[in-house]
Amino acid sequence: THTQHNTNMSSSAITNERIFVAGANGQLGKQVVQHLLNRKVPKSQIVAGVRKLDSGKVWADQGIEVREAPYDNADAVVKALKGVQRVLLISSNEIGGARLSQHKTFIEAAKKAGVKLLAYTSLLNAPTSTLGLAPDHINTEKFLQTAGVPYTLLRNGWYFENAFSSVPAFLQYGQRAGSAGEGRISYASVSDLAEAAAVVLSDAAESKHIGKAYELGGDQSYTHAEFVAVLSSLAGKEVKYADVPKAVYKDILLKAGLPEIFAELVADSDAEAAKGQLHTTSRDLSTLIGHPTQTLKDVLPAALPKSS
Repeated sequence: THTQHNTNMSSSAITNERIFVAGANGQLGKQVVQHLLNRKVPKSQIVAGVRKLDSGKVWADQGIEVREAPYDNADAVVKALKGVQRVLLISSNEIGGARLSQHKTFIEAAKKAGVKLLAYTSLLNAPTSTLGLAPDHINTEKFLQTAGVPYTLLRNGWYFENAFSSVPAFLQYGQRAGSAGEGRISYASVSDLAEAAAVVLSDAAESKHIGKAYELGGDQSYTHAEFVAVLSSLAGKEVKYADVPKAVYKDILLKAGLPEIFAELVADSDAEAAKGQLHTTSRDLSTLIGHPTQTLKDVLPAALPKSS
């Protein structure tokens, strides 16, 4: 037998340092841990960070150490990062005032703990972004740049999965409303974004990632009209895109039962997408993971309602 040599970026030698994944029971965090395991990082080198210990049971059952690290508790974070060299800080899902202060508390604790690399999941095009979501990311990036912790910025694009919970409704009504116009969105799958984080965290040559900002969007981008065209062909039922003003779209979301803060956030993101805010021509994602990014056709079937 002979050894096959893989030439892609993601085949770098694996670090022997310990890696801490914050938010390891969340949508992205779970998949980051899985991709670390897929990359043959030994379980003994992975630490799963969670807000409450019992929420890390899925990892404890697999023999991975779980530590409690609520973002707003500096002492707990310092304790959780003991003996850890690399950290992934997944942005807090607290919408509103608490988010930035949680990030600052965590970053200061990471500095105190002496970590050698902190990767932060930011937002695509963060420095120039006008999304309602952007200020917390911009201010976290600014804080990181002066905090004295070696860092990498993983500027994650829009998840395909963000739209998946609405797919049954799109099919039911034969329509998707929105206010993104002809704006292109460089969606990426949670799996591809998690794999990129795992590549950076596990790379033995971490110095090449320090101080870098990666713009992580999919190789292909989609307008809402293109999105529903793919949905129509996969589901065998025509779905049309109806473009409406932002205020009308927000009202539709409120009537569908979304809380005010989320309706505003979704409608705002759509209106910003119309201006190109969720689009990138960067190929940082496929370069990091060493393969083409997943397309809508790859990931959408999982979101289709199961036929009875």
